[in-house]
Amino acid sequence: MQHSLIDFENIPALSARDKAYARGDKRLSAFYKYEVNLSSFKQVIEDKSREKTDRKTLVEALRQQYINIAKTAAVQANITSLLDKNTFTVTTAHQPSLATGPLYFIYKIISTINLAENLRSAYPNKNFVPVYIQGSEDHDFEEINHFHLFGKRFTWENEEGGSVGKMTTKGIHPILPELQAILGESENAKAVYELINKAYSKHDNYDDATFFLVNELFAKYGLVVVIGSVPALKRLFIPIMQRELVEQSSEQLVLNSIAALKQEGFKGQATPRAINLFYLGNGFRERIILEDEVYKVLNTQLIFSRDEILLELQNHPERFSPNVIMRPLYQETFLPNLAYIGGGGELAYWMERLAQFEHFGINFPMLIRRDSVLWIDKSSQKKIDKLGLTIKELFMEEEALAKRFVQANSSAKVNLAEEKKVIEQIYQQALEKALKIDVALQKSVLAEKTKALKGLEQLENKLLRAEKRKFDVAIQQIRGLKSKLFPDSGLQERKDNFLALYTKHGESFIEELKQALNPMKKQFNVFINK
Repeated sequence: MQHSLIDFENIPALSARDKAYARGDKRLSAFYKYEVNLSSFKQVIEDKSREKTDRKTLVEALRQQYINIAKTAAVQANITSLLDKNTFTVTTAHQPSLATGPLYFIYKIISTINLAENLRSAYPNKNFVPVYIQGSEDHDFEEINHFHLFGKRFTWENEEGGSVGKMTTKGIHPILPELQAILGESENAKAVYELINKAYSKHDNYDDATFFLVNELFAKYGLVVVIGSVPALKRLFIPIMQRELVEQSSEQLVLNSIAALKQEGFKGQATPRAINLFYLGNGFRERIILEDEVYKVLNTQLIFSRDEILLELQNHPERFSPNVIMRPLYQETFLPNLAYIGGGGELAYWMERLAQFEHFGINFPMLIRRDSVLWIDKSSQKKIDKLGLTIKELFMEEEALAKRFVQANSSAKVNLAEEKKVIEQIYQQALEKALKIDVALQKSVLAEKTKALKGLEQLENKLLRAEKRKFDVAIQQIRGLKSKLFPDSGLQERKDNFLALYTKHGESFIEELKQALNPMKKQFNVFINK
């Protein structure tokens, strides 16, 4: 397997903010706390050490959570080590996506595991635990109820409402035979199907199934899974949830940050509410609002006075669920955490939270962009080589790549750039003469220049289309490559599922990633199966 790196700047599919953060754009510096490098962790450790983390409650909650899960020695050691004040976490989080969902789910976790290992080498007198937080309280079922494999969409049909983690796995059972058939009969296919089958057939709810699956894939690396809905952890968040209910300060703090980001040229990522908490009940998760001096749970008959809702919070904190605005605060409350590892979109909404963190007195972690990966199989690489394309060119937009290929391989000259320069020069000379006669002629001269350049542009496109017909087979191969490696004109990691690669490579798929990924490099990874 060949591994290479490409700068984020050369990846058109990445957002402007994603690229800006990777290159350390000063426009974003006011929206995060630490520069992304290993040496910065010295300060992060000092800052986080000043906070009081209830390590005993955390460890007890984790041990309870792992009672029915097979723990590796590495996981056991990491959980126990969290009692030590010299142990810290590095964290990623995600919804419990079906069969892990898009590939980036896997990449986030491996990036987190590798960061913990890098920190152990850089700070040998400290210990670092990789943590995956399972966002099981989310209720956006449409985001997590499917995955794509070999061009087919597998969908879990379910009419339940509320927290996805509490949903029954029965609705997943019908897709398992179809999955088994499409995976095939290879040893790798049989092994990974057995893993998927155990996850969804042997566990009654979705939380437990996903927990089992992630643990089976990553426990040997010491990854600790945290299910955020654990009541004991929610209890640690009571003081901040109470302030959110009473003060309702998060909305304006986040809106101010969004406004400041917009002034720097970046759009907002998440919309805050007056109260950024949901109320959880049997089969529902609904927003809490304050209306007519009483607290209401939308789409229910539940109404609380101020004293009643604060008493409910004290007695049943597990019934209160942070939304996307409060979730970062929640996980940083119960973890001795140093860094959050996420995709560009995730880090964008974290950057809207710095003032909110400061307001609530919680240290803001280092934000680290997860690794991104493109996998190129043997047959695709053969076509790439035959067409004479570079890996960097593969990331170009399809039409731009086709145009470049034709221009590079055509014996005829289809690029009229030189002619356009001549037109520019001619009309510049004409403009200078016209201005000496009558300044009112400027508009007419510029209009004629635009018309002439547009004519050349149209002619160039006609020449290109005519020349493309000579390269029809090659152009179709380019389109096929782009469709395969960049499904729906997006990044492979945002759509394809890991099962396709696991059936080909088995456990070496994860091992290859484990050996190569390093989120501190801030570059896009490309793996080529030679």
